[in-house]
Amino acid sequence: MHPPFLADDAFLQDVKSRAAPGRLNLWWLGQSGFLVQYGDAHLLLDPYLSDSLTRKYAATAKPHVRLTGRVIDPARLDFIHGVTSSHNHTDHLDGETLGPLLAVNPGLTVVVPRANLTFAADRLAVSPARLMPIRVGERVEIGPFTLRAVPAAHETVETDAAGDHKFVGYVVSVGEFTLYHSGDTVLFDGLAEAVGTKIDIALLPINGRYPVRGVAGNLSAAEAVQLAQAIDASLLIPCHFDMFAFNTVSPAEFVAVATAANQPHALLRNGEGLTFPHRSTRKA
Repeated sequence: MHPPFLADDAFLQDVKSRAAPGRLNLWWLGQSGFLVQYGDAHLLLDPYLSDSLTRKYAATAKPHVRLTGRVIDPARLDFIHGVTSSHNHTDHLDGETLGPLLAVNPGLTVVVPRANLTFAADRLAVSPARLMPIRVGERVEIGPFTLRAVPAAHETVETDAAGDHKFVGYVVSVGEFTLYHSGDTVLFDGLAEAVGTKIDIALLPINGRYPVRGVAGNLSAAEAVQLAQAIDASLLIPCHFDMFAFNTVSPAEFVAVATAANQPHALLRNGEGLTFPHRSTRKA
């Protein structure tokens, strides 16, 4: 197991040092987890900051052997305003991550798909009223952040009896910026149209499909680039790799495909941050 780019005190110092009014910063926390900072407001997208899956599957045919160490203890993130879960899989809805976050952030807004509300409340040992459910097409405001839920297909588009989606992505608007966090998804008809265009940052998985390993499907590197271009993404940041040995890919293919397609991209390491420039300072 290799260490993150930044972890613990060094990570927190980087978060503190980058904060400035009107500035958008984000950090990859591993798997599909990101910390988004705008001024002094902070939003977590699908964080997994524990070893719960490694312990759970240690004695099974699918051990979740970590490739990269944890970036930060969630109990140290006592400045978070909102957190999302895109679906019920533990690396996107982790009780050992969200429980400590709730404990140190009493006003934390926890956004979950409405279809998953009861499941999420049970996993987090809270009342459903403590969570913020969202349907596809609805918006939730958390400080300066506006989140809009869009459909996702973790192999297929799934809905409950009420027609609410079990897998979603989030389009996040803050200041002059728009981000798209797809959650776990494959390509399907209507996805790009639901997301919209003029996305500043697209956060997309690249680990693809591995049915022989029993791994649910995600975008491949080529599909992530295809989707990024369909939504006119100014920057594509890949995720969902370099966490578990059974469910990862080399990012080299992603870099090659994105470069060949002239798709601007940034390959972050776990715990590494990026400051996104204002439109007026970007290169044409």
